[in-house]
Amino acid sequence: MHSDSVTPGVAIEEATQYVKSRWDNTPRVGIILGSGLGNLATAVEQPCAVPYEETPHFPQSTAIGHHGQFVCGELGGVKVIVMQGRFHLYEGYSTKNVTLPVHVMCRLGIDTLIVSNAAGGLNPGFSAGDVMVINGHLNRMHRRPEYGIPNIAPTMWAQSTLRPYHPELQSMARHIARENDFEAPLGVYAGHLGPNYETRAEYRYLRKLGADAVGMSTIPEVLVAESYDVRTLAFSAITNVCRPDALTETTAEEVIEIAAIAGQKIKKILLGILNFYTQSGRELSK
Repeated sequence: MHSDSVTPGVAIEEATQYVKSRWDNTPRVGIILGSGLGNLATAVEQPCAVPYEETPHFPQSTAIGHHGQFVCGELGGVKVIVMQGRFHLYEGYSTKNVTLPVHVMCRLGIDTLIVSNAAGGLNPGFSAGDVMVINGHLNRMHRRPEYGIPNIAPTMWAQSTLRPYHPELQSMARHIARENDFEAPLGVYAGHLGPNYETRAEYRYLRKLGADAVGMSTIPEVLVAESYDVRTLAFSAITNVCRPDALTETTAEEVIEIAAIAGQKIKKILLGILNFYTQSGRELSK
């Protein structure tokens, strides 16, 4: 049902109303599951699946390991809407296509977005299977949002002062990780268009720029969430460590396999965050 013939505002409204017709609830938390992490959606209670292919104006998820549906329901006692699979710019889609689901989740009422991705580790202190909490990014995608989308300034992609990653949620995530006997270090995520993995020269270049991990998603989504004043927490599942002087071949299948291992750690953090929402009675700052 993907179409570029309608204005962004109309596409957002019609997609939002369709999801609401299938699941008439107000979610508190939106969750985006990246490569190899889609099985976390099976933990959602009283699930209502809304396939992307049935949702007006949605593109199709073609990347390996991406199921292609919303899963709506409850997780840890919190109403959630989960993207089981996402869209990427390297699939040939525009930023309007890639970010449409985030607009829908924000319009449905989420106040928090939790994003995960599979990424290559650039920090030599990382190991495959680690979880990195993103506290900043390098936007190497060289794309900006489509004009005409509500709440987004045309200059947004060029702004360097945006801070879409919520510091209190970062601290909470790291504390929950330590309670579960593993570390979740902070790091900077570099976003590339893909779909190819980086060369030796690119790995060295990104590391010198201060990047700790590199992937092909996440940045367009969190910038749109920030435009709605939705607090955001983002994770990278480190699927391989990129050592330019001893470079080995990386396959999509290996990425998914290791991401699933890191996914168990992300699940523990995620459930801990949701438990805070249900048990503390305290509101987080924006």
